[in-house]
Amino acid sequence: MELYFLGTGAGLPSKRRNVSSLALRLESERSSFWLFDCGEGTQQRMLNSPLSPQKLEKVFISHLHGDHLYGLPGMMASRGFQGGESPVVIYGPHGVEDFLKTAFSVSHTYLPYHVQFVTIYDGWSFEDDQFQIHCRVLNHTITSYGFRIEEKEKPGRLRAKQLQLLGISPGPLYGDLKKGLDVRLPDGTILRSKDYLDPPRPGRIITLLGDTRPTEVSIDLAQQSDWLVHEGTYRHSDAHLALTHGHSTNVEAAMIAKKAGSQCLILTHLSARYNEKELHDYWQEAAAIFPNTLIAHDYMSIPLS
Repeated sequence: MELYFLGTGAGLPSKRRNVSSLALRLESERSSFWLFDCGEGTQQRMLNSPLSPQKLEKVFISHLHGDHLYGLPGMMASRGFQGGESPVVIYGPHGVEDFLKTAFSVSHTYLPYHVQFVTIYDGWSFEDDQFQIHCRVLNHTITSYGFRIEEKEKPGRLRAKQLQLLGISPGPLYGDLKKGLDVRLPDGTILRSKDYLDPPRPGRIITLLGDTRPTEVSIDLAQQSDWLVHEGTYRHSDAHLALTHGHSTNVEAAMIAKKAGSQCLILTHLSARYNEKELHDYWQEAAAIFPNTLIAHDYMSIPLS
């Protein structure tokens, strides 16, 4: 599992940062990736990344501002041109389906794969055998959503050396024990799965918060997260701009991470107004409140071990 940042800028593209898009790579878990927001130019960023559009499984749109949405028609169309055939599910606020279908209709674009649209709402959730996703409305100038992704508990590791000491070589029996199944040996001996497995491992928790002012909902979503990705559009000295435009400062995001008990804060959606020296000061301000703070940049990869 890995976070891969395709766009980390706010509002409009700059020479250093494209607009919002973040991939959650699930190569070992599902041989696919999920995309969170799809600003203009996202597909161009993908060309210089390890991401293959053919492996796209799900798209989550946090809100309908253009810097989070305008890249979606082009990226979906290119996926079809590049041979993508597997279905894609798009989750987003009311209006995403109309936007995409209108773009395809007027441009006479036809996709060679099925697209399912799911309209999200405050309290919406999703669950399969690997993950639970929870969605809440944040506090922005239009309806904007945050996502909490919870990986389900994973089985403990198999104590292979213990089995090898019994003279049992790797094979199908190992697989059955890892699945929690008891097995019978040819001599009639029964091996109990629980005796050869470590305790279950807790799943990882990632919280992704789109454009928002500081809110108690953010703290709830981020509670005990292993990784919190939070917009930090402005420095603390520009708090008046954050208030006016419905965004958060670096300091406000750090306070959310601290109150939520998160393990790591990753700041993204940065204003282009700050040069490298100012970004260093920006980081210091946040790290003074929440030491384990990172500033995202385009093409940044974070393994979620």
